[in-house]
Amino acid sequence: MNRIHKPLATLAAALSLVACGPQEPTTPPAPVEQNEAARTPYQLDAAFAKAGADFRVPADLLKAISYTETRWEHVTGTSEFPGQEPAFGLMALRGAKLSEGARLAGVSEEAVRTQPEANIRAAAALLSAYADELGVKREDLGAWAPAVVKLSGITHPEAQARYVHGEVYDILRKGAVASTLEGHVAVSLMPTEAQAQWATSGIVRALSADYAPAIWRPSPNYGSRPSGTDISMIVIHTCEGGYSGCWSWLTNSSAGASAHYVVNEAGTEISQLVAETNRAWHVAASYDCGLNGSVMCGLNGQSVNNFSVGIEHGGYASQSSFPAGQIDASAKLSCDISRDRTVVRDSYHIVSHGRLQPATRTDPGPNWPWSTYISKIKSYCGEGSIPTVGLVVDSNNANNDATKAEFVHSANWVVGANAGYYGSNYYYANTAAISDPAAFRFYMPAAGTRTIDAWWVGGSNRSTTAPFVIIDANGNNLGTVNVNQQLNGGQWNTLGTWSFPAGWNKVQLSRWTTSGFVVVADAIQIR
Repeated sequence: MNRIHKPLATLAAALSLVACGPQEPTTPPAPVEQNEAARTPYQLDAAFAKAGADFRVPADLLKAISYTETRWEHVTGTSEFPGQEPAFGLMALRGAKLSEGARLAGVSEEAVRTQPEANIRAAAALLSAYADELGVKREDLGAWAPAVVKLSGITHPEAQARYVHGEVYDILRKGAVASTLEGHVAVSLMPTEAQAQWATSGIVRALSADYAPAIWRPSPNYGSRPSGTDISMIVIHTCEGGYSGCWSWLTNSSAGASAHYVVNEAGTEISQLVAETNRAWHVAASYDCGLNGSVMCGLNGQSVNNFSVGIEHGGYASQSSFPAGQIDASAKLSCDISRDRTVVRDSYHIVSHGRLQPATRTDPGPNWPWSTYISKIKSYCGEGSIPTVGLVVDSNNANNDATKAEFVHSANWVVGANAGYYGSNYYYANTAAISDPAAFRFYMPAAGTRTIDAWWVGGSNRSTTAPFVIIDANGNNLGTVNVNQQLNGGQWNTLGTWSFPAGWNKVQLSRWTTSGFVVVADAIQIR
């Protein structure tokens, strides 16, 4: 049985709307306190059971579909591919299916998008209607396979078989449990023997010529790279949906999009759709080096597709975390691409779709573990881990090794996402005569002398005297360095060198300086 351990806060997010905040204004407003949802994660099992009973659908089947689609997280999907509408909720309902499910369940479309219970009920109502239409023997779990396929919206025969046998019914047989760190069960799926009444595809696929572990599933949606163009970038995407639906859509000639690879959620399967030497259609934007740390500016104005390889991942930009197996498998793939195509292994050459196309895309989202991911790529390629000269503490703890690095801040610090950040995002706050610093904590197993660098996103409203305070593990203030954050954004800036004792030392960014500006806490590097 698969067991998923997540913090309570992560599971609670699965029961409330995942909302995208506004872009950082020139003058940030005071943060607004939000009420927490009254429901708890322990109601998920009950919600599945009630929907199943009310609409005469097996509750375990609903759980298995939800696990396959979203790993039991209430997602807020975005548009990733032309012609494919965003998915919402635990059941990843889209477009007309969301509307029809809402009607059949007697709930509003807004409730289906934002309320987990309503989302489950809409999916259950749809499945029940499909069961009537298809003549499903409701007491036979395996007989529900045609209704499962119809709910998925997948039309590719091979992908339908993969979705049914390798995903939904596979997790039914294996079982899965999501629990809090305290051991409370949030949602459980006990192993059930069930044989899907759906034909296997019977198709034997060749393996990729570029990457041996990948399955070759060719897409017609590609072109030739411009003559003399070197591959110099890897772009990371999320499908805004599940794996089988993703690769099947991208192999459809009417999709108008493709990617070179798609990695499944568990990291156990990768599809290659376009040869690396060809130009896949995965980024609908021309390159602007101003969005990417002023790197490779000679490529400005060219289509990103000309010089990049695109990797899609089953999942959503709004999800709270990514499976370790998926990150690991993707890192091995990126290592192989970077080695064969001489792509530099750093965060400017292995980048997010959202960074390059910020007007319409955010994937892979704020919780993609960039530091871990790049570190794994370097490690698999024998280059060691990043940073090659030290330890990075990022403002997104999903990117930090909790045994060595931690970012701590109060609710007064707000997430920002303007271009030029390190890792996933950054935090900012108004300057004020107040003791409310953001702290980058780092652990040293032994005493030593270290140089500290800081990274920030520049802007005209930044403080010209942002105070970085260096504090050792014994609580001693080793010094304060005031920097001009209007300058030198999107790069490492050296603060100085100090001697630190063993233990948890820290660098604090204080808000206590000239009023009327903001200070930006993005990342520090210890080397």
